[in-house]
Amino acid sequence: MATRPTTSAPSQRMLRVGEQVRAAITQVLQRGEVRDDVIEKTVISISEVRMSPDLKIATAFVTPLGVTDHNAVIAALNRNAKYIRGRLGPQLRQMKYMPEVRFRDDTSFDNYKKIDELLRSPEVQRDLDQGDTEEE
Repeated sequence: MATRPTTSAPSQRMLRVGEQVRAAITQVLQRGEVRDDVIEKTVISISEVRMSPDLKIATAFVTPLGVTDHNAVIAALNRNAKYIRGRLGPQLRQMKYMPEVRFRDDTSFDNYKKIDELLRSPEVQRDLDQGDTEEE
């Protein structure tokens, strides 16, 4: 009887397949295979693809570069998700099932920026300076 992992961390297989799907989606977008004005005019960075445990759903976290309205680009990608899924076949032919692709806005860079701004704030700098004098 196989035991299920007790953590919700992705398995090595999920990580490996996610990276393969990320590379395949990137190739499709770089070659300009998707005929959509919003997608064709935008440079899109795919930072991560998370796979569902059964490997049937791929959630791609994307960052449209140089665009203020990320929602329009995400909506365009999701409109074309079935077409993109069909174009992934040659790169992912080893997979039993072609995963359904979903696109989400990657907000991790915004979170990193907020943390960086907090660490550079005068209040935090003051607290850090007080900690240095106490240690001496």
